[in-house]
Amino acid sequence: MILIRAILALLLLGYCGTALAGDYTLVVARSPVTVDGNGHTALTINGQLPGPTLRFTEGEDVTLHVKNTLDELTSIHWHGFILPGDMDGVPGFNGFSGIAPGKTFTYHFTVKQSGTYWYHSHAGTQEQGGLYGSIIVTPKGGDIVKSDRDYIAVLSDFTAANPDRILTNLKADPGTYNFHKRTMVDFFRDIARDGLGNTLRDRLAWGAMRMDPTDLADVSGYTFLINGKSADDNWTGLFKAGEKVRLRLVNASSMTYFDVRIPGLKMIVIQADGRNVMPVPVDELRIAVAETYDVIVVPAQEKAYTIMAESMDRSGYARGTLAPHDGMTGEIPPLRPRTLLTMADMGMEGMAGMSIAGADMGGMPGMDMSHMDHMGHTTMSGDAKDEGPPRGWVDASTPAGLRALSYADLKSLTPQKDTRAPSREIIVRLGGTMERYIWTINGKSYADAEPIQLSYGERVKLTFVNETMMAHPMHLHGMFVQLLNGQPAERLPDKHVVNVPPGQSYSVLLTADAPGEWAFHCHLLYHMESGMMRKVVVARLAAGVTAPKAGG
Repeated sequence: MILIRAILALLLLGYCGTALAGDYTLVVARSPVTVDGNGHTALTINGQLPGPTLRFTEGEDVTLHVKNTLDELTSIHWHGFILPGDMDGVPGFNGFSGIAPGKTFTYHFTVKQSGTYWYHSHAGTQEQGGLYGSIIVTPKGGDIVKSDRDYIAVLSDFTAANPDRILTNLKADPGTYNFHKRTMVDFFRDIARDGLGNTLRDRLAWGAMRMDPTDLADVSGYTFLINGKSADDNWTGLFKAGEKVRLRLVNASSMTYFDVRIPGLKMIVIQADGRNVMPVPVDELRIAVAETYDVIVVPAQEKAYTIMAESMDRSGYARGTLAPHDGMTGEIPPLRPRTLLTMADMGMEGMAGMSIAGADMGGMPGMDMSHMDHMGHTTMSGDAKDEGPPRGWVDASTPAGLRALSYADLKSLTPQKDTRAPSREIIVRLGGTMERYIWTINGKSYADAEPIQLSYGERVKLTFVNETMMAHPMHLHGMFVQLLNGQPAERLPDKHVVNVPPGQSYSVLLTADAPGEWAFHCHLLYHMESGMMRKVVVARLAAGVTAPKAGG
C-alpha cells in the first residue's frame, strides 16, 4: 500500500509539473513522510510535506482541483488572496461546506496580486497535521527587485502527536506543554537581584492571576522545519559570491513565532505579506505565525551562512544554509536566552503590588492601554543580561548595535489608493480564560458571537486591544488592512496578518471592498479552534441607504 501511494504521489507530481497553464491538481491524503530521520504518517498535499510551491502570474485565471482522499472533511484556504468569497475555502462561509471525503472541489479565480503567499487547510486542526504549502505570484512585467537566486523558505512546527489530542490536553490543563516554569533557583536569583519584597510581590501577582511568566507559547516540544527539513537535514540554497539572493520567508507554523537572522549577512526587507515595501536593512526579524517577509541578502564570501530561526520560547530552532556548494555548513550560534513576561505584557505595569486576586485571562476590561508601545518588535540593547533572563515579550536578546525589524519600519513602496479618514472605529478586544482555555473577541467565543457587519466601500478603523499575556497574529480574510504605524497616509503598509503583542493595543485601517462573509481570527491554531474568531460580513448597501457614521 505504501509503495502504491508513493507511485501515485510521483505521478501526481509529474502531472502538476506538466499541467496546462492555469490548471492544477492537488490531492489531500495521509502519506508516509520522513522528518528528522524518523518515519511518520502525516497529512500531505500531492504526497509532500509541505505541499508543492504553486507558481502563478498576476492576472492569470487559475483552476485548482482539490481531491480529498481522507475519511474526513477538508478544505484549502488561499491565505492573503483577494478572491470571491465562495473560493476562499472556509467551511461554513459563503455557502462553502468543505470538501467531503472522496470528493473533489474545483477552485477558480483570477489572481489579482503578486508576491509571496501560502495556502493551508481551514478544517479543524489539519493545518498542524501537514496541510500547508507556499505560493509565489510573479508580477506582470516581472519583479521590480531583481535577484540572481530566488528561494522559498517555509518555516513550520512539526509534531508526531495528534493535533486534536494537543487541543484536548490544553483544555484540560493549559500548562501541559509549559516545560520551562520557574524554579527555586530562579526565586533565589531574583531575590539577589530585586530584593525579597519585590520578588514576593511578583510571585504573588502572577499567582493571583493563575498565570506563569514563562508561558510564551502554549505548545512546546515541536521539531522545527525549513521546507520540510529539520536542522540536522539542513535545507541548502546555493549562491555564488556577490550574487543577490532573495529569500521568501513564510511562517506556516500553527503556534510558533520565530526570530530569524543570518549571522554575517544584513537582510534587506523588500516585501511584507506579499506587498512591496521600501527597502529596510535589518539584522534580524520576528516573524509571527502566518506572516511572510521577503528579504534580499548578498553573500560576499565563498562560505556557508546559517539561516537561524529560533522559536520565540527558545525550545528549539529551524536551520538552513546558504552556501556555494552542497554539503557545506555554517556555524550554528547558541540559542539566545528565553525571555520572561512582565506585568507590562499584561497591560498592568506598576500594578504587581496591587490586590488582583481573581483576575483571569481577560485582564482589566476597559483599561486604557493607549500609552503602551505600539511597536511590533523593538531592538533591545542586551545590556545587563547577566543580571537575569531577558524581560518582556519584545526582548529577543538582540545584541547592542544590531537592528531588529519593527512594524514602524514598514512603508508601502507604492501609494495607497484609499487615504480617506475612517467613518467609525471598531474596538476588537482580545481576551480569554486560561483556566478553561477559551479565547474570545470582545468577550465572546465564535460560537456565541454575532457577525461584525460592514457596509461595502466604507472605511473603518480597527483597534485591537490585547488583554492577554500572549501575542495574537490577527488575520482578516479577503482584504488587506493598513497599519497605522506612523507613516504618511499614502504610504501606510498593507498587511493581511497583524501581530498584536501582549498587553498592548494596535490600530489599522480597512476599506471594506470585498462583499461576502469573511473569517477574522487569531492565526494561532489552537486559539482559533478555542473561540478567537469572528465572521465579518461585508454587505452592499441598498439604494438610498448610507454607511454608518463614526462611532457606529
